[in-house]
Amino acid sequence: MWLAVRLGSAEALLVESLLRGIGIYRNFDMLRYSIHYTMENAPFSEWLDRFSSYLRMRNYSPRTIKKYVQTVQRFARYAWLRQHSDPGRVSLDDTAFENAPLDADVNVSAALVTDFFSYISEGRDYKPKTLHRMISTLSSFYRYLYAQGVVVADPMLGVERPRIKNQELKYLKHSQVIRLINTIANERDRLIVRLIYATGVRVSELCAINVEDIDFEEQTIRVKGKGDKIRTVFVDEETLEETNRFIGNTIEGPLFLGQQGNHISPRTVQHLFKQCAPAGITPHKIRHSYASELYRRSKNLRVVQENLGHSSIKTTEIYLHTDIDERRSVYRQYFPLSNGKRGV
Repeated sequence: MWLAVRLGSAEALLVESLLRGIGIYRNFDMLRYSIHYTMENAPFSEWLDRFSSYLRMRNYSPRTIKKYVQTVQRFARYAWLRQHSDPGRVSLDDTAFENAPLDADVNVSAALVTDFFSYISEGRDYKPKTLHRMISTLSSFYRYLYAQGVVVADPMLGVERPRIKNQELKYLKHSQVIRLINTIANERDRLIVRLIYATGVRVSELCAINVEDIDFEEQTIRVKGKGDKIRTVFVDEETLEETNRFIGNTIEGPLFLGQQGNHISPRTVQHLFKQCAPAGITPHKIRHSYASELYRRSKNLRVVQENLGHSSIKTTEIYLHTDIDERRSVYRQYFPLSNGKRGV
C-alpha cells in the first residue's frame, strides 16, 4: 500500500533522510512514489514567479512566458473564488474576477480543474485549440510543481482534453505563390514574401535576420529560432540575387530596416500581407506552402522538420497529407475498375 501524507518541506526532507539511512529506499524515485509531500501554505503567487524563472531558464520566449503566466493566474483566481465565494456570480470580464488574489493553495483536485474549464467555456466562446493550449499550460505548471515536491499529486492527469476535428491543412501551390510574389511592386515587400517562401522561416525569424547572417557562397542564412536556437536554412540562387541587389553595398546590420534603424517588426510584415495579399493569405500560410511543397516532392519529413525549426517531429507530421496527384496516380495504377483489370 502506498502512503500519501502531507508534510512540511523540512519534515519531508527529514523523513527522506531517515528512510535512506535505514536502507528502506535506495533511490529517490522510489521514495517519491511512496511518500508525496508538499510545502505548507504553497500559494500560486509564490510559485508563479519560480515557474516563470524556470521557463526563462529553458529559453522560452517572453511572449510564451506571458501567455503561460496569464493562464495560471486566471486559474489561480478561480481557485481562490471557489474557496472564498461563488465564482458563478462573476464573469471573466468582471473586475471582481480580475482582482481576485493569487493566494489560493496550488494543491487542487482534478474536479476543480475540470470545473474551471467548464466555467470559462460558458463565459466565452473558446475554440478547442485554445482550450488545448490552456490545458497544456496548466499541465506544464503542475509537472513543474510535482517535480519540486510542492503538490501531492498532479491534478491534470484526470483532465480530459477537448477533441479537435481533423482539419485539412490549407496551403498555396507553388505556382500560386509565385504569382502572388510577381504581383508585388515594392522591392522590399516582394523580397520579404519571397524569402519566407524560399526558406520557410517564421516571421519573427525573418525580422531578426542581419546582412552578415547571409552566406552568398554557401547559399544559406543563419536564423535565430524559438528559444534562441540557431539553425541554417537554404536559399535558392534567384532569391539570393534579389537579396544582393536589395542590400547593395551594406555589409552588416538588419536586412530589413524598421523604425529608427532597428529591425523591421512582425507587425509591419503582417500589415504588408494585408495590403499586398488576398484575404486569408498570411505569412504562416506561406510557410505552410514551403513545407508542403518540400515534403510533397522529397517525402523526407526529417529534413522538413529541421528546415522549419520544429523541436519535435510530431509538429511536422501535419505535412504527411497525400496530395491529390499522388492519390490519383495510386488509384489509376491499383484500383481494378480504373486499371482495366475488371476480372481480376
